Amino acid sequence: MVLLMGFITVILAGATLLNFPFASVDGKSIGFVDALFTASSAVCVTGLSVVNTATHWTGIGKIIILIMIQIGGLGVMTMSSFIVFFLGKKISLKTRLLIRAERNSDGLSGVVRITKNVLIFTFVAELIGAILLTSVFIKEYDLLTSIKFAVFHSISAFCNAGFDILGEVSLGDYVTNPVINITIMGLIILGGLGYYVFVEIINHRKIKHFSLHSKISLITTGILILAGAILFWVIEHNNPGTMNDYSFFEKIQISFFQSVTTRTAGFSTIDIGSMEQSTAFMMIMLMFVGGCSASTAGGIKVTTLAVFVLSIKNTITGKDQIEINKKSISNEVVQKATAIIGIGFIVVLGDALLLNTLGLSKIHSFLDVLFEAVSSFATVGLTRNLTPDLNNFGRILLSFTMLIGRVGPLTIAMAITKRTRNYNGHYKCPEGRVIVG
Repeated sequence: MVLLMGFITVILAGATLLNFPFASVDGKSIGFVDALFTASSAVCVTGLSVVNTATHWTGIGKIIILIMIQIGGLGVMTMSSFIVFFLGKKISLKTRLLIRAERNSDGLSGVVRITKNVLIFTFVAELIGAILLTSVFIKEYDLLTSIKFAVFHSISAFCNAGFDILGEVSLGDYVTNPVINITIMGLIILGGLGYYVFVEIINHRKIKHFSLHSKISLITTGILILAGAILFWVIEHNNPGTMNDYSFFEKIQISFFQSVTTRTAGFSTIDIGSMEQSTAFMMIMLMFVGGCSASTAGGIKVTTLAVFVLSIKNTITGKDQIEINKKSISNEVVQKATAIIGIGFIVVLGDALLLNTLGLSKIHSFLDVLFEAVSSFATVGLTRNLTPDLNNFGRILLSFTMLIGRVGPLTIAMAITKRTRNYNGHYKCPEGRVIVG
């Protein structure tokens, strides 16, 4: 509940600041609902926006959005700890417990040290990304503008936020620029893998020495990126609205970029609204999965998907417990994975039905509405040109959906129901017969 309230507090504070006239170029208040939507999108590192981020917000407004992206990407408690470190104070036990919960850590040992390393890892990655992006922007803009663009997009990419300040079609002007594409993809993947997986890559280098979590994260991530790129190329390579006019190698670059960014980041180099419906449906599935646990990514997470698929395999083959690489996965983890996927389905389908019923069906297909709902829940930020058409109810609904996606559907459910574990392990109710399938 404390973590949930922390995110809500930051969102409300950001919305209040963005609602002031000084945050908008026209000198007028954007309105609290739109400010709330933008703040929710920034703190929940989503990237959906009801206005053009590049042209609507003043420099101060963009800085406010960038700060919220950084807080949302790292986590409220991690950023609070950074302030405590900066002031030279000690981290309390309560704060350590909250950091552990926020980062999905198993114990208190080394929580402070890990938090410091996460901060260093984040800022170094963003700095390197900013330097690489500056090397491209400097060819078109002056030094100060180039640095401003580079820093904003480096932080937005690493935090998997998807906000951009370049123009109408995200990174559309750099669709075939290899430096921009590789840098943004690298930052997205680093942020989406998370600190723990990256440290194991650096320390052990050989995958056979990695923990089970890292092995599953890396293998599943690789499969999803490759499969997404292949499917994207197969469906879109002859589409005149997207990739038809590009060369074979440019199409490969576009396909990999879109596969990487679709899972959680929300950047695009081509028009999402012009894609085939089958591509949009494939992207919905990729968005729903998202990135890795304990990272800046959203979605149900790749490890959740892997555990769920393995549990299905076990049911079919008649095995009682999941075993992989001579390690077993507990039934509690399987139940948690099933609950996360189930709650996720309920949230996105409920959102889509509500939005479709309350007016959007007149101007958008149900696929576009479902796309928007999944993009919000998975904190991706891609849209098929639907976001500006949302009414106030839709904007508030998706703001809450983004919060659920960022904090975690199971965490939200437990916080609302105030779950307590009363089971002491000494008794078991008699089994009742239920026919399924």
